[in-house]
Amino acid sequence: MQVEVKGMTKCFKDITVLNDINMEMNSGTIYGIVGKNGSGKTMLFRCLAGLVKPTEGAILFDGRVLHKELSMPPNMGVVIENMGLYPEFTGLANLKYLANIRKRVSEQEIKKTIARVGLNPDDKRTLKKYSLGMRQRIILAQALMEKPDILLLDEPTNGLDDKGVELIRDILKEEAERGALIMLASHNKEDVLYLCDKVFYMVNGCLEERQ
Repeated sequence: MQVEVKGMTKCFKDITVLNDINMEMNSGTIYGIVGKNGSGKTMLFRCLAGLVKPTEGAILFDGRVLHKELSMPPNMGVVIENMGLYPEFTGLANLKYLANIRKRVSEQEIKKTIARVGLNPDDKRTLKKYSLGMRQRIILAQALMEKPDILLLDEPTNGLDDKGVELIRDILKEEAERGALIMLASHNKEDVLYLCDKVFYMVNGCLEERQ
């Protein structure tokens, strides 16, 4: 899988949130996005996920243009703020509901993914009774469960203790080895330095690559 971003700009009235973004990314690689709050990281992810349409420029997945040749990105897992999970459902029920949309994974595979992120798939508690760290793990499980070609992860280790952070790092390394293209936005510089093959810095809506 190759993802190309060509001259992408996103404006809201007279405010430019993303300014002439250019990127080229490939499978099996972890890309880090570093920047302060409000720098444009989350908006970049929302555009890449097809949730927001750019004002100018194009996003291509294996040469196909998003919002023209593709209505949504192909086979993508997303961890982004304000994920739409149902607080009155259990973790398993949430993931089964989401999986039913594309029908790519079985209940057994969903349970394996929940266990993989360190949760009990048979936990009868509803999501509203989960701790912040547990909620973060179930959100990551929904991104992983369909074995996506692309993972967009906005602050995936938020709310996790040291053991949880180490587990998630190991999972992301495994996913890259599987061949996934991973984009990781994190305030945790250790995450970025430890995991990422390439790092981009976002400053006031502009992006630059640093080695």
